[in-house]
Amino acid sequence: MKPGNGIASNILDIIKAEVAGTQTLLQRPFDRLRQGMHDIFGDGGILKEVVRPGEGPPVPRNASLIMHYSGYLEYCNQPFETTKNFKHPPMMKLGREVSLAGMELGVLTMQKGEFSRFLLQPEYAYGAIGCPPMIPASAVVLFEIHILDYFDSGQVDDFNAMSPVEQNGVPLATFLEVTGTLRSIGNRCFAKSRYDNAKGHYKQALALLGNRETQDDAEKERITAALLVVYLNLSLTELRLDSPHKALKYSNKALEIDAANTKALYRCGQAYMELGEYESAQSWLIAAQAKKPFDRDINNLLKKVAMCYKDGLDKEKDMCLKMFKHL
Repeated sequence: MKPGNGIASNILDIIKAEVAGTQTLLQRPFDRLRQGMHDIFGDGGILKEVVRPGEGPPVPRNASLIMHYSGYLEYCNQPFETTKNFKHPPMMKLGREVSLAGMELGVLTMQKGEFSRFLLQPEYAYGAIGCPPMIPASAVVLFEIHILDYFDSGQVDDFNAMSPVEQNGVPLATFLEVTGTLRSIGNRCFAKSRYDNAKGHYKQALALLGNRETQDDAEKERITAALLVVYLNLSLTELRLDSPHKALKYSNKALEIDAANTKALYRCGQAYMELGEYESAQSWLIAAQAKKPFDRDINNLLKKVAMCYKDGLDKEKDMCLKMFKHL
């Protein structure tokens, strides 16, 4: 069942059943749904039905979520709000982008992968006033929510709230967990083609790593290793954002840390390819090929560069022939 599609058909089925006389005419669609729902707090304010269970621990407070959701009014088969039209749902922060009380409290009872429905009374939804003209006064609303993934970003929030002196006093393991969470969120954004969002999270991690005052060589080595990964992430992200000059900058930063890093060499080749500097691209790719002779991506890009280089030479030759034809 796809998120955002289940409840609409369910409500319509109930309405049709009422019209056909197979249901008690006085029973409303939401009343029928209540019968299969669990009262979360015992006050009737938030009722929950698990359509498809998830796995793992429940969503933590202050989490950053990737989820699909749709909100419905009674007797309406179209949602008043939905993410189902997005190819990739947005990442939402609890308490910030997810601020509706009943929705936030409901999400905290869910697991990764879970798809559930929540029936919210007005005091947990839009209140006695509603949200005119879309949500009427004292409206009971129903939300379908599918948790695709979440990240416990509360630790990141706590760290960002510290002063620079306090941040440097945080144990290295905790500090690397914070930067690792930022990079993981960036990776998820990148996988969903949200390259600007990915870049933002990578740059946050980069700034924190760059500001860390290392205590000894062992700590410096671990920070440097983390920086290398972030530089590589940023170089690829800049390529996806059609910014080859910036991709080169981050690739060179990675090479300053590890001059033989195959990914960094390959990224330089990609960037020069995008810039149309085929000789430079070829030299960087040959250096990468020396490290991994049988890498398919490197070899395929080398072939492409060679073809582009040849086409460029042929065009220059044709242009010269036309220029000097009268001679």
